[in-house]
Amino acid sequence: MKNYAVFYENLTEPIRTRPGLIRLIKWTNSLITKLMPILYLLLLAYLCWSQKTIGALGPYIIIPATAFILLSLVRRILNSPRPYEVWEIQPLITKQTKGQSMPSRHVFSATVISVCVLHETLFLGLVLLLLSLLLALCRVLGGVHYPKDVIAGYLIGLAAGSLLFLL
Repeated sequence: MKNYAVFYENLTEPIRTRPGLIRLIKWTNSLITKLMPILYLLLLAYLCWSQKTIGALGPYIIIPATAFILLSLVRRILNSPRPYEVWEIQPLITKQTKGQSMPSRHVFSATVISVCVLHETLFLGLVLLLLSLLLALCRVLGGVHYPKDVIAGYLIGLAAGSLLFLL
C-alpha cells in the first residue's frame, strides 16, 4: 500500500470522534482474546468427560499446538513491523510490541479454537468463527495489525483446524 497512514485515518475517522466506539473496540478485542482460551479449555474438558478417555484429546491439542509453534516461528523469522512502527498513526489500541505482526497470532488462535469447536458443534463453531472475524476487524481498526496480517492468521487458523476433519 502506498500510504497506509491515509488508509488508516480514513478507516478510523468515524470512530475517533466517538469515545464509546473506541471503548467498544478495545473491550471487544480484550473480551474475545480472553474468551477463546476459556472456551478451548471447556471444549477439552467436555471431550475428556464425554469420551471418558484422555486419548480423545490428542488431535485437539497436538494440531493447534503444533500450528501455534510453527506460526510463532514464522512470525519470528518474518519479523514484520506493525503499522504503528512504520507509519505515523495513532492506534486505537495501545501496544508496545515491536515486529512479529505477520500473521496475527491472536486471530490465528481464535480461529483454530473456533474450528476445534466447529468439529464438535456446528452452531457454536460458526458463532466463534464470526467472533474470530470480529477480532480480526478489531485488530485492524485498533492499528496493531495490517489487514493482510489478520487475513493470513484467519486462513492459517482455518487450515490448521480443518486438519481435525481429516482424522
